[in-house]
Amino acid sequence: MADKKTEKQRTFVREIAGAYGELYKRLFDAPRVYPADKVAYRGGPQHWVKSVIDPRTVEVTQNFHCHIDVYAPGGHGKRHAHMNSAVFYILDGEGYDIHDGVRYDWAAGDVCIVEPNCTHQHFNASKTEPCRMLIMKAKPLFIFANLLYQRAVIPEPKDPVPGFEDFDPNVFGF
Repeated sequence: MADKKTEKQRTFVREIAGAYGELYKRLFDAPRVYPADKVAYRGGPQHWVKSVIDPRTVEVTQNFHCHIDVYAPGGHGKRHAHMNSAVFYILDGEGYDIHDGVRYDWAAGDVCIVEPNCTHQHFNASKTEPCRMLIMKAKPLFIFANLLYQRAVIPEPKDPVPGFEDFDPNVFGF
């Protein structure tokens, strides 16, 4: 049974059409800086996501996706799996991941890698401070190659962490 997220219209690969010289000029004239504060967070009440680089919004790439995730103190996201690997850099906070039943602790400044088809879940270990991470992946390439497999094993929490009912993911300023 499809849910609202799977039925939502998305752009995975943009059309590349036009004269070579026109495309070349458009590529080199495209912005190279994309302010993250111009993109709103979506999600909640424990985990928020801001897609800052994807084929819909950035002219210079179709093979890369990048998003910023924020977790409320004590918060976590869904347990899920996908075909593409993911690399995430911990900007702020401390927490851990569970990858196929194995716990991996991380803190600000660490880089964590999720290998393809790994069932994983992200957790903020702090009960008082939020955490924030930058996640990078080649998901558009996997989709283009029909490697679409992605599944949620346990969905996103529907209830906020007690004491953080009004948590704002913009606490970091962007």
